[in-house]
Amino acid sequence: MLKAIFLDRTIFNFNKMDTLTLQAFLVPVIALILVIVFYIILLNKTDNKPAFKQFTFIILILAVLLNFAWEMVQMPLYKNMERGMQSTIFCGVASIADGIMVALLYYSLAFFYKETYWMHKQKGKRIFALMIVGGIGAVVAEVRHVSSGSWSYTEAMPLVPVVNVGLSPVLQFMLLPAIIYYLSFRTIKMKPINPKILK
Repeated sequence: MLKAIFLDRTIFNFNKMDTLTLQAFLVPVIALILVIVFYIILLNKTDNKPAFKQFTFIILILAVLLNFAWEMVQMPLYKNMERGMQSTIFCGVASIADGIMVALLYYSLAFFYKETYWMHKQKGKRIFALMIVGGIGAVVAEVRHVSSGSWSYTEAMPLVPVVNVGLSPVLQFMLLPAIIYYLSFRTIKMKPINPKILK
């Protein structure tokens, strides 16, 4: 998944659930720092600070909740992920990581498009680009984690041809960010928003 480009989920390795490494915390800390820095920069460049704070909060809440639901549903597609407390905790931690990645992806695209509220222009090109970036990130992360033995799939997991990674985690980061951004923007759309151009 995209988060694993920045966030190493081997903190809770499916195949070695009792193993924690210091290295596993390095990438998550970097990702979190980037999210905080990008948030501060965007907040300072935004005219309507309360709306931006609300928007960010809604993105994070929706990202964690929707990704948690997705993680729980796809749990049977991974080996060594029987339903239980340990697997549920793993899915909770993974969904927090997903929330960080969803925020980081939004902020990165805000800088790319030079608009704090770039999602207000729901153009097909932007949605398509978001889905491609999410899909590529998910493929890279899955290749890394499957090849390192962090997790493996059951026979029930459909695979993406050529790269042989799970289709479910790839679809997760192709679809959920667009849904999360859309719902978050619709929530604050009732208030006057000036999609100020970043300079």
